[in-house]
Amino acid sequence: MTDPAPAAFVAAHTALGASRLVPEIRLYLACEITPLWQASEVFLQQRDMAPPFWAFAWPGSEALARHITDHPALVRGLRVLDFASGCGLAALAAVRAGAAAVDAAEIDPLAAAAISMNAAENGLAVNVLLGDIVGEDCRWDVILCGDVCYEAPMTRHILPWLRRCAAGALVIIADPGRRYAPQEGVVLACYAVPASLELEDSPIREVRLFGLSGGK
Repeated sequence: MTDPAPAAFVAAHTALGASRLVPEIRLYLACEITPLWQASEVFLQQRDMAPPFWAFAWPGSEALARHITDHPALVRGLRVLDFASGCGLAALAAVRAGAAAVDAAEIDPLAAAAISMNAAENGLAVNVLLGDIVGEDCRWDVILCGDVCYEAPMTRHILPWLRRCAAGALVIIADPGRRYAPQEGVVLACYAVPASLELEDSPIREVRLFGLSGGK
């Protein structure tokens, strides 16, 4: 069950809408960025929570969701993990595409609440994993990673695990040009994703989807 405090905060500071690249999926999103971040600061300081990345459809997750929607065979009948799921957009796209089971992993309780609310709004079933799952045995066939290589500490923490998972699963990373993204792997697709200048340094982000190479 969704914790009522995070769920109430999500409902109070977002509005139902959709990303421009994946209009098929309804999401609780921030429509006025500054008031949300100001309100979040007080709420998050009291609860030691992270900034509200969950309130936006980031270019990486949009590209993943669009690709899965247009190529459902990638996930149909398979066990899928949406890692660092944010608002859950890629996870919801995987469910709609016919995945057998979909987990959405997040360390932020507000993100977990938003994912559950977004799933309910679309009539879809997503299993939310709240906590750091890095290091767990890989029990998925496909792992989707939106925009996870934006900081060096984050990349160092997750990349060895993702490479180990890639030895037996398809690990797809969506990279909108972050400096810490790995360069190896097979490029699956590229998308030009409209972006807000409130969040990015360009109105269009070129997002590369690539399959991560497996290794130790």
